[in-house]
Amino acid sequence: MRAACWRSLFAALLMLQGAFAWAAEVAYAPVVPGVALVFPEDTGAHPAFRTEWWYVTGWLADEAGAERGFQVTFFRVRTGVGEDNPSRFAPRQLVLAHAALADPQQGRLLHDERAARALAPLAGFETERTHAWIGDWWLRLEQAGYRTQVKAADFAFELRFVPQAPPLINGEGGFSRKAADPKHASYYYSRPQLAVDGKLRVRTATHRVRGLAWLDHEWSSELMPPGARGWDWIGINLHDGGALMAFRMRDEAEQPLWAGGSLRGADGVQVSLGAHQVRWIPGRRWRSPRTGADYPVEWTVEIDPPSGGAPRRLKVVPWMDDQELDSRRSTGAVYWEGAVRLLEDGREIGRGYLEMTGYAERLRM
Repeated sequence: MRAACWRSLFAALLMLQGAFAWAAEVAYAPVVPGVALVFPEDTGAHPAFRTEWWYVTGWLADEAGAERGFQVTFFRVRTGVGEDNPSRFAPRQLVLAHAALADPQQGRLLHDERAARALAPLAGFETERTHAWIGDWWLRLEQAGYRTQVKAADFAFELRFVPQAPPLINGEGGFSRKAADPKHASYYYSRPQLAVDGKLRVRTATHRVRGLAWLDHEWSSELMPPGARGWDWIGINLHDGGALMAFRMRDEAEQPLWAGGSLRGADGVQVSLGAHQVRWIPGRRWRSPRTGADYPVEWTVEIDPPSGGAPRRLKVVPWMDDQELDSRRSTGAVYWEGAVRLLEDGREIGRGYLEMTGYAERLRM
């Protein structure tokens, strides 16, 4: 990477650290229950809140049948810096982006990242409808669905995502609690079962690809409760057309602080899963040879049926172990984020992504 790019990323990281240092002096918008999400307006940015992200993951198959996982995420951060400065160059908002490709033929995750202050036309976001960008990386909502473009050194993709199902409204009507104290919450919805088609470049080879994807959009001002080190999360497109989202907040001893989720059946009926209805049981672990972080890459997730009876025991299995993403040049975090398969009674019932944060060091948000 050119020295100028290194300097710009380092400057962005310093600004991001400044955002946390100044947080107590900024009146961020609160997340409160009872606010109905409105579409498409709430697909856009919410700059009054502290943090926000649009997060797309999925599985792709090329013309020869070879499968790969992909991820693209755009973050918006209200820094608390320069709030009273009328200059358009004041770093009031940052835009950060991560992109990754999970390809077993490569043996590890390919990934890249960008960071910039919001300064149109170079980088920015729109309200009222999804559109976030940094240079020639972008994600936007169009008439027929979402589209994204990413151009990295080792990979690139241009993909279209067409919704096959309505939004999955998480939590209590979009109010997703992260702790017993309701001030630690986010507004949160998902778009599962997105039909994908487009182009993918891996190294020097370009492929036509199709598949299924999942989009998360979440915004908050106080996400991490006291004592939380990180979280574990899955978003799974079920083979019967349903969807499963589940998460837990975790303390320093890897014990649960809070949990929740959403389960949509093949019939379209959605169930909100409360803190005592989801249990994460770690299984086989993998240690990163680069960071030394030790991740439980296999899980059993137990879900209590809303109608009662024995819990469902779902096994989360990684497509490959090495799917660690080191984003210390942008957001400052190291985390595991990768393609997984979901099994029940030994049978694959879905595919999606697993995210694990806070295993390298405590996540700061």
